[in-house]
Amino acid sequence: MRILTRSLPYVLIAFLISLALTPLVKKIGFSIDAYAKENNRTVHHGHIVRIGGLAIFIAFVVSMAIFFDADRQIDAILIGGLIVFVGGLIDDIHDIRPIVKLAFQIVAALIVIFYGDIHLDVINMRFFNIDFSPISFLVTLLWIVGVCNAINLIDGLDGLSCGISTIVISAIGIIAYFMRRIDLAVISLILVGSILGFLPYNFHPASIFVGDSGALFMGYMIACLSLLGFKTTAFITLGFPIVILFVPLADTMLAIIRRKLKGQKISEADKSHLHHVIMFKLGFSHRNTVLTLYFITFLFGCDAILTFFHEKAGLIFLFVLCLLAWIFIELTGMMGPTVHPLIGLCRRITGHPKKSDDAFFEANKINHRG
Repeated sequence: MRILTRSLPYVLIAFLISLALTPLVKKIGFSIDAYAKENNRTVHHGHIVRIGGLAIFIAFVVSMAIFFDADRQIDAILIGGLIVFVGGLIDDIHDIRPIVKLAFQIVAALIVIFYGDIHLDVINMRFFNIDFSPISFLVTLLWIVGVCNAINLIDGLDGLSCGISTIVISAIGIIAYFMRRIDLAVISLILVGSILGFLPYNFHPASIFVGDSGALFMGYMIACLSLLGFKTTAFITLGFPIVILFVPLADTMLAIIRRKLKGQKISEADKSHLHHVIMFKLGFSHRNTVLTLYFITFLFGCDAILTFFHEKAGLIFLFVLCLLAWIFIELTGMMGPTVHPLIGLCRRITGHPKKSDDAFFEANKINHRG
């Protein structure tokens, strides 16, 4: 109870600022015609403002100024966050080319790495008088850019990226607290409050979207917090962030593999992301699809926390979750209608499940109407 009492001001102030700013941001969006465009992948209709990330960003920065005495590393993260946010905001208003938006993310990552001296320490050694430590800088760069875009890619349904980011950041904050990184726990609380203040306007049916400015900023902050928070063993340094971010990272990797198998460009959008599969192939409603992905993210977050306290139990639970996730991927044909090695192996060994025209196990036959 004492922990909750001490945590409340950080969350509450950021929450109230974000909650109060969002209607104003909505008016600004209408005045400059910053609407989300409808296409064959979108599920919304009508004019919906897509610069909601502005409310989250301002609430976070103001709350940080109130509560936090920043050092050089935090300054680097905030400067990089501003750059990522500005790049996303320009795209939300003017639709810039993907390569230009990527350049903003790379610059932000380089500031974090070289000005903030924040990077993964997993690869930091010399062998045969060759210094391999620069590889860690490259891995850090790819991590920051990758997580930015993973959160952005999963931002396909009302409230999805905001809710998943809230769960992920909460898990990072809890682990940071038990690692005695109170500074990271406080930043996590402020960021959670900033997102939660926006979420009531963004949850289905959304009246405003977080946009690239918000999704990229949330992804960037998650990447940076994970870099600062888990610097112990190699498994914890790399493993914890990957486990907590399983849903957006898995969705991104599957999209890359799927498009490669189909001969498409990696940047070519499709309608086979995880949220699309649950909503259109399995027939879930918009709201239930989002809540399902919240729950899955929550399970992986709990697994990361469990692993911190009991590594063996956490790894067993992780194996079960990953096995179930892979079966789901095969059943729904997320990588293609013929890619189901586990089910194929089971069929060869046991003779089941049998092939039939309406078999649920044949991924390409799933075609529920919702």
